[in-house]
Amino acid sequence: MFALGSSHRFFLFGGAVDMRKGFDGLCGLVRNSLDRDPLSGEVYIFLNRSRTLVKLLHWEAGGLVIYYKRLEKGTFRPPEGMEAGGKLPWSSLVLMVEGIRILESRQLPRFTRP
Repeated sequence: MFALGSSHRFFLFGGAVDMRKGFDGLCGLVRNSLDRDPLSGEVYIFLNRSRTLVKLLHWEAGGLVIYYKRLEKGTFRPPEGMEAGGKLPWSSLVLMVEGIRILESRQLPRFTRP
């Protein structure tokens, strides 16, 4: 089943990626550049230099999955101030993929478990 949601953890790769990379190449970037395990169940997000292509690498039960989207017009814009290998909230990923840019927002306090 192809499903990603807010229960997953998302990490944005900091640099531009050659989108010819497949499963092994992207796993190598995750291991070497992000120092993380690509088989952990986390989702890793990769953008090309012109930011018209995005790939998401995810381990599901039984194997790796790549989600791939190409824009015919416009670019993907990651949130301002995202650091390389930074954790990206689900809501920010959805906004980025859908092309929605929020100019000003304020996060209201919510309870989080320690």
